[in-house]
Amino acid sequence: MRKLKNSLYLTDPDSWLTLSGEAIVIKGKEDQVVGRVPLLNLDEVISFGYRGMSPALMNACMQRKIMVSFMSPTGKFLARLQGGVQGNVFLREEQYLSFQDNDFKMQIAKNCILGKLFNSRSVIERIRRDHQLSVDNEKLSEASGRLKICIRKLIDVNQPEELRAVESEGARVYYSVFNNLILGFEEFRFNGRSRRPPMDPVNAMLSFAYSLLAGLVTGGLESAGLDPYIGCLHVERSGRPAMSLDLMEELRPILADRFVLSLINRKMVKGSDFITGEDGAVRMTDQFRKKFLSEWQNKKKEIITHPFLKEKVEWGIVPLVQSRLLAAHIRGDLPAYPPIFWK
Repeated sequence: MRKLKNSLYLTDPDSWLTLSGEAIVIKGKEDQVVGRVPLLNLDEVISFGYRGMSPALMNACMQRKIMVSFMSPTGKFLARLQGGVQGNVFLREEQYLSFQDNDFKMQIAKNCILGKLFNSRSVIERIRRDHQLSVDNEKLSEASGRLKICIRKLIDVNQPEELRAVESEGARVYYSVFNNLILGFEEFRFNGRSRRPPMDPVNAMLSFAYSLLAGLVTGGLESAGLDPYIGCLHVERSGRPAMSLDLMEELRPILADRFVLSLINRKMVKGSDFITGEDGAVRMTDQFRKKFLSEWQNKKKEIITHPFLKEKVEWGIVPLVQSRLLAAHIRGDLPAYPPIFWK
């Protein structure tokens, strides 16, 4: 299994990256050198500024298959650079051909949503188990039961519209009790999902975590030799990685949501870590965004036992593992795509 390397997060919008030998040089205002990072230890570079990097460094990253992503300071995805297409053309041809079969696509999509519903229920059950005296057990138990009913409904689903309806129902149930998973912090109340823009600190953190997760999944699909823009359930349109959005559904609850809940419940975040704009949009302060990214990197390095492979892997590698399992199914080496079921 591939070893997880480091990610370089450039959070200062005034910084500029250049190449010096086998290292990235980070320059701040007036081109003052503020740091150096060896290329050897990097998987990806994520820049949250607008100054970018030198052409020489871009070329070096592409040659070493180091993914480069550009985000706005608030975490909105802007663009991604990568080297030559990885994998072989035959796998992508098989992906394109097999995805012409609606039944084939439907089964993959159902399994992705099955994983999402199962893992959403697992997040609720884990909070119930670990914090019995601090949560509304009756309310969480009811939500868990309703998610179980949604899982059963998947058996009879045969059309994308039906699958989207079940997924939407499950999401409503899950988010209806998400505030109950936050342990006694009034300043971090969750009153429903708001995306563009996020209207409270919890949604700001969730949106940021989902953006980071989408990058991991897209990189995993590309590393496995698949096309992240040809999906099964999410509507395909120019510039939208539909397959990434499909595959990340099962990972949202157990990787992104649990990470955000952990920051809140461990009191690693406070209300002053956020700024509210004139339009009501809530965003992280620069200082907290750095802390968020540091903790995200630590989360990626946590070791788990993959429930399907029975192998120890780092959380940051799981999107690649799932991408390779999907590729194995498309090649015909697995009878079905196995989503990750986390307990």
